[in-house]
Amino acid sequence: MTDAGWKHDYAEYFAARATGLRRLAYGLCGDWHQAEDLVQATFLQLYRHWRRIRTETVDAYARRTLVNAFLTDRRNRRREAVSAAPPDRAAPCTDPSQAMDLNRALAGLPPQQRAAVVLRHLEDLPVAEVAALLGVAEGTVKSQTARGVQALRAVLVPALHTKEA
Repeated sequence: MTDAGWKHDYAEYFAARATGLRRLAYGLCGDWHQAEDLVQATFLQLYRHWRRIRTETVDAYARRTLVNAFLTDRRNRRREAVSAAPPDRAAPCTDPSQAMDLNRALAGLPPQQRAAVVLRHLEDLPVAEVAALLGVAEGTVKSQTARGVQALRAVLVPALHTKEA
């Protein structure tokens, strides 16, 4: 393929998939600015390897690259966080409307658990594909998703009942 040909294919792929990858990135991290950074890193990686990526697997490759960028970013952020006196536990949410915020609830999940929940329930991917993306067994995806959903319910359901009362 000519230099102009593969660059044209890449540009078309970017135009078609950038919005969906931004949505996925936002679901993973809960911050539009960070989501943009993750998508930019993903497309940079895609650009570097575009000639070697098979057309039939490019979507899976892009999602995998994005999820890996998110997980790496979370690990790096955890190392950077320095606090003289960290709290024993999170402060309770006194505003029910904030407790209903899915992003806040998702932010409370560990990164891999959050990725599993977002990929399974927001991106509607099958267990096998999520397992491949995260590089874990299907059983791990099932347990991480179940634990994540259980944790979300623990935060969101009481807030819903509080708001209705």
